[in-house]
Amino acid sequence: MVFLSGQTPIDGSTGQLVGGDIKDQVRQSLSNLAAVLAAAELSFDDVVKCNVFLVDMADFAAMNEVYAMHFRAPFPARTTIGVASLPLGARVEIEMIAIGPTK
Repeated sequence: MVFLSGQTPIDGSTGQLVGGDIKDQVRQSLSNLAAVLAAAELSFDDVVKCNVFLVDMADFAAMNEVYAMHFRAPFPARTTIGVASLPLGARVEIEMIAIGPTK
């Protein structure tokens, strides 16, 4: 099992929070998580659980649209939680649990 810490939409090349709308921020958070998964020789297909933290639950549909492009059936279990704030003013943070092949 690999436990991935929550990723906010920080651009790894600049160290800055990406601007734009919630979709841009979700894309960056998922890109950051994809890089961590790849380092562990895993992919989104290995993810079994996600926790999504949103500052504004009105962003749920837009977040879900981008999120759905990264996963396929059977989809991982997911919890989405509304929070008061996130680091650096991020609008989203996503954490995951993945299971890789046994060695």
